[in-house]
Amino acid sequence: MLRRPVRRRPWPGPSRETAMDKESIRQTVRDYILREFLQDEPDAILNDDTPLITGGVLDSISTIKLVSFLEENFKVEFAAHEVSPEYLDSLQAIGDTIADKLG
Repeated sequence: MLRRPVRRRPWPGPSRETAMDKESIRQTVRDYILREFLQDEPDAILNDDTPLITGGVLDSISTIKLVSFLEENFKVEFAAHEVSPEYLDSLQAIGDTIADKLG
């Protein structure tokens, strides 16, 4: 009896975290910022609309550390022009930026 070869679908590879919603992204980033930059501050100080760069929470070095965290954690890349308040000034903006990149 002859057997036909089984057709297998190619494995799509590891999935990107596209299923991650904006709230999950914001919570992950909130936890990181509280742990790394605001250890001595109450959690309530960091809302979704708290200005991070323009409000002085993040300086240039901490902004670069945040971008490095985002790139490693979410497997995304930031162009030089995206390392700015337009994309990173609040948890809301960061959540929107990461969600768009994961798209």
